[in-house]
Amino acid sequence: MSSTAADRWREMQEARGIPPEILALVPESPWKHDPKHFTAPAEPHDTPSRDAALALLDGGRGEVLDVGCGGGSASLAVADRAKLLVGVDHNPGMLEVFAADCAARGLEHRTVLGGWPEAAAEAGPADAVLCHHVGYNTVDFPPFLRALTGAARRGVVVELTGQHPMAWLDPLWVRFHGLRRPAPATADDAVAVLEELGISPRVTRWERPARLPEDPVWVARRLCLPADRVDEVAAALAEIPPRPRVTVTITW
Repeated sequence: MSSTAADRWREMQEARGIPPEILALVPESPWKHDPKHFTAPAEPHDTPSRDAALALLDGGRGEVLDVGCGGGSASLAVADRAKLLVGVDHNPGMLEVFAADCAARGLEHRTVLGGWPEAAAEAGPADAVLCHHVGYNTVDFPPFLRALTGAARRGVVVELTGQHPMAWLDPLWVRFHGLRRPAPATADDAVAVLEELGISPRVTRWERPARLPEDPVWVARRLCLPADRVDEVAAALAEIPPRPRVTVTITW
């Protein structure tokens, strides 16, 4: 049994890896993302995470650090209260999308290529540190969280799904590979790691609109299936009803 919350997180995250014998069946990574699908909306969505970030900026023109920024949805949502947006991402294509959107909106911005916490020193501090939907990509969580805390002058806002975002695919792993996935990490597990670090965060749970089944080509790639099985995947997805998307905003 895991002795600490951090150990439990690490074990659950490592156990979610795809077995090498399945990965060997596909020519490219199933985790490949197309940056153009991560463009921030023209009008920000009104969410508890945005409210928490605006509260940190306190009506002023503060600096915002967006860790794992993707196209910048988290930071661009509060751009009208910021004098500088700093985007950090390990994917150069994501940074290109972020920078282009900032430039089109006439926003002062800077980009940092690299993972977190390795890029923390180059990114520097900011008034509000935002990190949306990156936590489940992390295995060694305490250094990641400490670096977020260390970068924040006023506070940190982390947004996560209620449980690992790929957990809904678990029945399809059984169906197509006979692979039973271990229990996924949850936002509660993330909060437990924070508390173990001596941080008592504010936690807000909310729901996004129910999501329709994903594109079968995307799902087939995630499941390490060849293109000639996309029709089978589409049939399987048709049996899955729209699912609620529990989201958790964690602030400290």
